[in-house]
Amino acid sequence: MAEQLATADSEYRPVLTDFLDPRQTYIAHVLIGSQDAVIGHSFGGYPHAERRRVVFAPSYLEPQPEDYAIALLTIKYPQKFAELHHSDILGTLANLGLERGVFGDIITDGSTWQFATTQPMSDWLKTNVTKIGRISVRLEDTPLTYAVHPLSEWEPLITTVASMRLDAIVSHVFSMSRTRAKALIEAGKVRVNFATESRPDMELAAHDMVSVRGFGRIRLHHLLGTTKKRTTARQL
Repeated sequence: MAEQLATADSEYRPVLTDFLDPRQTYIAHVLIGSQDAVIGHSFGGYPHAERRRVVFAPSYLEPQPEDYAIALLTIKYPQKFAELHHSDILGTLANLGLERGVFGDIITDGSTWQFATTQPMSDWLKTNVTKIGRISVRLEDTPLTYAVHPLSEWEPLITTVASMRLDAIVSHVFSMSRTRAKALIEAGKVRVNFATESRPDMELAAHDMVSVRGFGRIRLHHLLGTTKKRTTARQL
């Protein structure tokens, strides 16, 4: 991202990133800092998207939705006879061997499933994704204005933790022993910002997202301050 920011600054033109997770998006805006010449704009295809593409652009330029080169694909499948799940869709996309950065959010309103991708990948995906699990599917181009209103999976909660270590957060939030949390992490069942993390002592920060297989996921939304213990807000 630092190189892309430098390019936008030196060549006076917008530079577009891949899809970034919330933590990466936060870092992108930190890199920009108080610069006057370059501003960062982010968009994920629909309001409040978690995964977003960032445009580093000269301060006088205001990117339009089409500048983010995002395609929205709707998954057509026999809804009366089959049921899709977020994990099945993500697994199918991951098994294609493509970089995570070419995919945005996977969203549903309870019946319709959609996901965002980069425009250059759209045609390839429509040709190559014909099944999700054992379910036959067809991907259909959809205008961004027809993105479904996704069901909210998040509930805010403010809590106090003694450490920002990954094993401590997993232990506290999911009400399990520190030993069990460490075992889950070392077994590859915990992901941080969509990547498997095997280090129990990894220090988490604001905007990190943690998912634990079989338990759920959390997002560290804000660090509210530090006393003898550190305080953070989580969302489930």
